[in-house]
Amino acid sequence: MLVSIAYIFLLGLSLGYIFNKLRLPSLIGMLLTGIILGPYALNLISPSLLAISVELRQVALVIILMRAGLALNIEELKKVGRPAILMCFVPAVFEIAGMMLIAPRLLGISLIDAAVLGAVVAAVSPAVIVPKMLFLMENKIGTRKSIPQMIMASGSVDDVFVIVMFTVFTGLAQGGEVSPVSLVQIPVAIITGLTLGIGVGLGLTLFFKAFHMRDSVKVLIMMSAAFLFLGAEEVLKGSVPLSGLLAVMAMGATILTKYPVLARRISPKYSKLWVAAEIILFVLVGATVDLKFAAAAGVAAVAVVVFALLFRMTGVYISMLKTKLTNKERLFCMIAYIPKATVQAAIGSLPLSMGLPGGKIILTVAVLAILITAPLGAFGIDKSYKKLLD
Repeated sequence: MLVSIAYIFLLGLSLGYIFNKLRLPSLIGMLLTGIILGPYALNLISPSLLAISVELRQVALVIILMRAGLALNIEELKKVGRPAILMCFVPAVFEIAGMMLIAPRLLGISLIDAAVLGAVVAAVSPAVIVPKMLFLMENKIGTRKSIPQMIMASGSVDDVFVIVMFTVFTGLAQGGEVSPVSLVQIPVAIITGLTLGIGVGLGLTLFFKAFHMRDSVKVLIMMSAAFLFLGAEEVLKGSVPLSGLLAVMAMGATILTKYPVLARRISPKYSKLWVAAEIILFVLVGATVDLKFAAAAGVAAVAVVVFALLFRMTGVYISMLKTKLTNKERLFCMIAYIPKATVQAAIGSLPLSMGLPGGKIILTVAVLAILITAPLGAFGIDKSYKKLLD
């Protein structure tokens, strides 16, 4: 495993640097590293490391979402109002609808399998957009209208919504029925996640003010609390819906609100942790990609991803209507909501393991969605923010 980790860091850093010098997002190099080292190419990543890849990707997500929470000013987010709420679900609904419209015709799958496919590919990737939005916030770009804050917060809730919809559609595909209870899970997961995160954030604020300790110890305590959130989500699954990742961000935002001096001190520590976590996250996502499998899907699968993406961008634009945002700022929001990676890597293979008829093509399209949208979205954000945002 140690040799595999050395390969991941050395090649990931090297290819990330090369792509950065080519003025392309470094994450493309990291994804490529995963493809090269993964089981479908050179097979140089230890099976024991791949066996815990889901947990490692979650650790990386916790780091970036904690960093996001520590930079998320709630008062600024409140100014955005309605569009921030609409961005949580409208773009995903449009993308799922677009997939249901086109996938049965181009891929020859059933309508319910198309709905499952839509739910798989509809989630935006916080691992891609959060670092980009943090960069904009740190450099005061677009912050006057709270655009980065809105995209960062809405993207996290978007994932909760999509995963619940995925559960609903896979239940239908396996012969179940949609019940009001399953639909209520979406707001319940959001409310419980926010409540837990805010409550723990308030408790930690009082604890840190009462007891003196090194900032590094505080970071460890906060990380442990975040891991417990994810553990609670898993334990309560099927009984009480809970969004662990949303709780992580809410905890960070609460500490920023109640103890801003501490938030400003420990935020750079999470930035340093992200240097290693980013490589691990994207390399392990790349390791899930089977290029032969993706190539066999042909042009139709690519067309489905692109078509659904256009529907998603339409949903983003509609969410922005009747706001003070200019057309350039709306276009930036549409571009920023393109990237997909982590959720697709996490759930893309589940329909196949469930034995759904369209499981194989769903996995293929999920892989293509990562390969197309993660670099495209990251590149689009990097190249457009200077022209589209103040």
